[in-house]
Amino acid sequence: MTAAPILPERHEWTVDDLGDLPKDLPYELINGRLIVPSPTALHQEICVELLLAMRINCPPEFLVSIDLSMRVDRRNEPRPDVVVIRRKHAGRSPVPVEDALLAVEVVSPTSHFRDLYDKAKVYARSGVRSYWVVDPQHERIALTEYTLDGAAREYEQLAHTEDLFVTERPWKVSVDLPALTARRNDLLAVEED
Repeated sequence: MTAAPILPERHEWTVDDLGDLPKDLPYELINGRLIVPSPTALHQEICVELLLAMRINCPPEFLVSIDLSMRVDRRNEPRPDVVVIRRKHAGRSPVPVEDALLAVEVVSPTSHFRDLYDKAKVYARSGVRSYWVVDPQHERIALTEYTLDGAAREYEQLAHTEDLFVTERPWKVSVDLPALTARRNDLLAVEED
């Protein structure tokens, strides 16, 4: 059995401090705060379904990936749940945020505020053109699509739905949210048996 790593105590972290972490430790750095996520299988299932939906029409110069670190600045290195990057960065981590077209976050009980506010601001200031927030915490899974208002470096909401989501950003993508809700419910029903 391997012992859990003991992390150095710091009031605020920077990307320079990340070298002190174990190489296999998944982490995010948001506004100088170190976050070590522990996603559930259900969370990861939703991420994979989103990746598959986006990959269908993905142009050859881009790549859809999950859980990939993006270098933003000294205080921020987020790991979007799903991200669209230029294919030339396929072997690189972290990837430069300026080459991300879309960041997607799937809300978990402990990440709601961080996904809706903190990360949205980090991504918008960094120029990520599109941002989706998928919320599976309610009876029906909802997806909210935001687009970047370039001058203000803030996101504007374009869509919010619990039904079939269709967009042209970054290319034509359809996400069947009722089917995703049914899949989530089926997975959780097994838990109750």
